[in-house]
Amino acid sequence: MSNALNSMSRFFCLPFLLLLTACGEAWNDPYPAWEAEENVLYSAFTERPKHLDPAQSYTEDEFTFIAQIYASPLQYHYLKRPYALIPATVEYVPEPEFYDAKGQRLPANAPAEQVAESVYELKLKPGQRYQPHPAFALDAAGNPLYGTLTRAELADKFVIRDFPLTATRELTAADYIYQLKRLAHPRLHSPIFGMMAEKIVGLKELGAALEAANRQQPDAWLDLDAYPLSGVTQSDAYTWRVRVKGRYPQFVYWLTMPFFAPVPREADRFFSQSGMAEKNLTLDWWPVGNGPYMLTENDPNRRMTLEKNPYFQGETYPCEGEAEDAADGLLADCGKPLPFIDKAVFTREKEAIPYWNKFLQGYYDASGIASDNFDQAVKVDVGGIGLSDEMQARGIGLLTSVRTSIFYMGFNLFDPVVGGNSEQAAKLRRAISIALDQEEFISIFLNGRGIPGMNPLPPGIFGFEEGESGINPYVYDWVAGKPRRKSTAEAKRLLAEAGWPNGRNAQTGEPLVLNLDTTSGGMGDKSRLDWLTRQARKIDVQLVVRATDFNRFQDKINQGAAQIYFLGWNADYPDPENFFFLLSGAESRVKNGGENSSNYANPEFDRLFEKMKRMENTPERLTLIRAMNRILQHDAPWIFAFHPQTYTLTHAWLKNRKPSETANNTLKYQRLDIDARKRARAQWNLPHYTPLLLLLVLLPLLIWPAARHYRRRDQESGVSGRGRVA
Repeated sequence: MSNALNSMSRFFCLPFLLLLTACGEAWNDPYPAWEAEENVLYSAFTERPKHLDPAQSYTEDEFTFIAQIYASPLQYHYLKRPYALIPATVEYVPEPEFYDAKGQRLPANAPAEQVAESVYELKLKPGQRYQPHPAFALDAAGNPLYGTLTRAELADKFVIRDFPLTATRELTAADYIYQLKRLAHPRLHSPIFGMMAEKIVGLKELGAALEAANRQQPDAWLDLDAYPLSGVTQSDAYTWRVRVKGRYPQFVYWLTMPFFAPVPREADRFFSQSGMAEKNLTLDWWPVGNGPYMLTENDPNRRMTLEKNPYFQGETYPCEGEAEDAADGLLADCGKPLPFIDKAVFTREKEAIPYWNKFLQGYYDASGIASDNFDQAVKVDVGGIGLSDEMQARGIGLLTSVRTSIFYMGFNLFDPVVGGNSEQAAKLRRAISIALDQEEFISIFLNGRGIPGMNPLPPGIFGFEEGESGINPYVYDWVAGKPRRKSTAEAKRLLAEAGWPNGRNAQTGEPLVLNLDTTSGGMGDKSRLDWLTRQARKIDVQLVVRATDFNRFQDKINQGAAQIYFLGWNADYPDPENFFFLLSGAESRVKNGGENSSNYANPEFDRLFEKMKRMENTPERLTLIRAMNRILQHDAPWIFAFHPQTYTLTHAWLKNRKPSETANNTLKYQRLDIDARKRARAQWNLPHYTPLLLLLVLLPLLIWPAARHYRRRDQESGVSGRGRVA
């Protein structure tokens, strides 16, 4: 009886204990309690990174991490627009020296056709150091401490922190040269090797030498210091020179990317030991960087953690920017040492709803806006786009920017129906371009987050123009100070002139049936594809969607078997060459395996492109760009669909956040107000006592009948027991 009463008393006390604990940490806090006082940024990622090796990585999901871990020679100014190059690890932005075929120095304004080589000299700032790492640890004799590990010694090693002793060393020019050689390594399959082999003197020959060595020793470590790269020389410990074929002004932009970051030979040798790769102990999993952060946790299915590199120093927050930056508080930290944040925790979120809810609870410091949450976050009225009342009440800010990207529908110029260089073929493509109403698509499927494309160039790229001079005159008219899409009647007129009156062949009467090849998902989404077919029907064209998996789609593109396709392109660097080359005849996908998936070739466009790509941003270059755009708009190898806009929500405690569509190394500039975040979380995550109070009221009513029954049985059992003893 007493045990039963004690149990019931404890049961009755449980709600009171819960009420008491509610006065402490929030019940729904997904992070350890001790982190609440720490300078930790919380973010999320949706797609796991596949590569963290700077020779292999080439996606935004991967750059989110490695751009914080590695510091390349150059970087983009965080605040200035248009984007401006500034030094990162080097003393200055290099100006190329030009030489002719005889090795004679040429003046800076020498015509491009005279330039045989451009030479870029890079000089490191002294005193820069790598993150602490076991690859740098030495024994008493000065030999690598972990340089000859046996499999038995590796038995208890699973993550990099399992190696207890670490060290660091200063960056040298040799580290940058070593990474350049890694681009040619046959086991790494660097995505830019083919292109850079055509630019950097000697890189193609190095690739052939390494391929031969790999065939002879397929499992052995290739010490790249033993293989010369003729186009790259080291002048002293801090200086190296790179020889580039011809005149290639875009080379300096590549120097901002992790492909050209330093990789120490010690790290390459450390991870090459037998048994390492089996445990994911590789540079592709555990990068060894010189940047402001280092990777300390790598669980790409769950969580990735960056922590401040204790040896990173010498960089300060910028003091200049755009006119509005001071008013926006973006210059308040002028001159202060970077980075501000000690640790960044990235949690993988596969579903949009949990991601969004955690942001609203204050457990993520920033968030994008999914379509399902758009109306909750943003309101659209005649004054434009603004935050909803709920977001404003929480002090949340909205950052918007147009991405340096374009999404487009391409026509295969080898196709007998939509292809060809005739005026009739061009009119057919222009008619379809008019019919597919991109303004409607952006409104319906992107919540207005995009601007219609007029040519390949997005905002932020030299040559992009707004206003009447910037429209596509074959698709738009300029009416009342803004572009207006040409009418369906105009599209039908063009279709008839192309030989397809009312959507039928003028000679045979056969209907015009066009095939759109796409992948499932993305443009394979049924509602979007239904919209596309309805748009085509406006001009009596039958659009057939052929959805397939990505590999099959790639095969069709590579073989020229697609008729119409949908693709997008993100800028590698902010230069018009990086967009126009997608339509260069030399880049034909079928003929040359290039990036021109439309297999478009126009001799005049190609002539202007070859001239334009070697020029600096001058009025003469702008004139060439305008001429190139007019050729593309007339020939219509693409439907220039849209440039997407990025909408990001940030909590008030996250400071110095400015959208950048080109720079990736932006974490170091951001700052947190930890106290403000803690107060907001406590306010937004107050426990709801109503269910507990209802439980307190109902619990006695539920328990009392059971308690009476139990007590009656206990008394009856006691009486019966006494009788038996007697």
